[in-house]
Amino acid sequence: MAEHLGTFEQAVLLTLIRPQTPLGKEAYGRAILKEVQHRLKRDVAAGAVYATLERLEAKGLISSRLEPGTPVRGGRPKRHYAIEPPGVRALNAAKAAADRLWAGIRAPLKGAT
Repeated sequence: MAEHLGTFEQAVLLTLIRPQTPLGKEAYGRAILKEVQHRLKRDVAAGAVYATLERLEAKGLISSRLEPGTPVRGGRPKRHYAIEPPGVRALNAAKAAADRLWAGIRAPLKGAT
């Protein structure tokens, strides 16, 4: 059975998998945060992104590696994240579920005030 993804988990995974994203194959937390904010068009707390990255890694949907620190970063290491095949499968399952829910409904929806 595919891993259930929350909406924010989907946003983070889609940021990692998006080919035209300037993040490349591996991305680090701050760049992921900025891209999620750009895509969602709203402010997002850094803690929310880092907690989600930890949760996705614990689920086996992404992996990370620690890059050694550089003088430019004051010697601080940088953690890079990459989506794994189970993460891709989870995204595909989430999209299929959303497509089934939206089947037969025309957007934009009417009746909102």
